Amino acid sequence: MDPTTLEEIRRAKYRYLRCLDLKLWDDFADTFTDDAVAAYDTPMLREPLRLAGRDAIVGYMRATLGAGMITTHLVSHPEIEVGGDDATGSWCLEDTVIVMEHRLLIRGAGYYRDTYRRCPDGRWRISGTGHERTYEFSVSLDDLPSLRFTANRWASPAGA
Repeated sequence: MDPTTLEEIRRAKYRYLRCLDLKLWDDFADTFTDDAVAAYDTPMLREPLRLAGRDAIVGYMRATLGAGMITTHLVSHPEIEVGGDDATGSWCLEDTVIVMEHRLLIRGAGYYRDTYRRCPDGRWRISGTGHERTYEFSVSLDDLPSLRFTANRWASPAGA
């Protein structure tokens, strides 16, 4: 397997996560093919979230993870298989979501299952993504009386 191709696919996933956490919505959109699909296991919502098309995925994330939401998504242990201009990948996920308005901390882990496609411009983009949770928990920040919280510009409703 070509190491350059593997690195390009890893970079596409890392860019997806970085742009999501930093709320760089135009760059986040560019990590997907137009016809991308997403299926996220969401125990907090009690049912899987399914989105079809780049615009639906980006629109949902922009609306849901915007101002007042702090996120960190980390992936590791990539298992990537490439066949021509298509690829699949599995990633171990750990994430943190802090909802300042509700003073809520959500932590979780799971496994992403992705598909990728090399586009006409030569760049690898995500054509399908989603994760299955191994666990998820939440705790009120008010339950931690000694907690002092300092965060970036997204910590207040006036953030990006």
